[in-house]
Amino acid sequence: METSIKSNGINYGLYLGGALSLLTVIAYAVNLDLFTKWWYGIGLMILVIVFGIISSMSSKKLLGGFINFKGAFSSYFITVAIGIVISALVSYIVFNVIDPEAATLLQEKILDSQVEMMRGFNAPEDAIAQVVEQMEKEDNMFALSKVLQSIAFQLIGFSVVGLIVALVVKKDNPEA
Repeated sequence: METSIKSNGINYGLYLGGALSLLTVIAYAVNLDLFTKWWYGIGLMILVIVFGIISSMSSKKLLGGFINFKGAFSSYFITVAIGIVISALVSYIVFNVIDPEAATLLQEKILDSQVEMMRGFNAPEDAIAQVVEQMEKEDNMFALSKVLQSIAFQLIGFSVVGLIVALVVKKDNPEA
């Protein structure tokens, strides 16, 4: 893997991490309810994918308009991985060091929104009760083990998207 792909991915990853962290801090400062809104989560997901695409396209441009599948995917993955890790680190610090009580409050808000959503879909009360019981058993959702698990699942999910992006972005050099 060429240095330009790595450095490009790292740069965009730092930008992505900064953007995600800023949005996390703003949501924390303005209103914790933002974390329970579906559109907020979808917006963050789109932001991650867009940064990954921009990174792959930028790497392609740096390499003279040609990039292989591995290079396109590597640029995407490095960007997404760095961005997600930085964002997770900021969330961990905010909800475990700065304001642990906000984590408890947020967990309650998420439980309430889950129950509301399930009732909106006319879910049976038994199923709702099971979800409530299971969520109440859970420890702090911002515990280190949960944060690491979340990072792993996000990387897997975004990697699937990254494979598609790499297929679309790749362009082999006919002279090589």
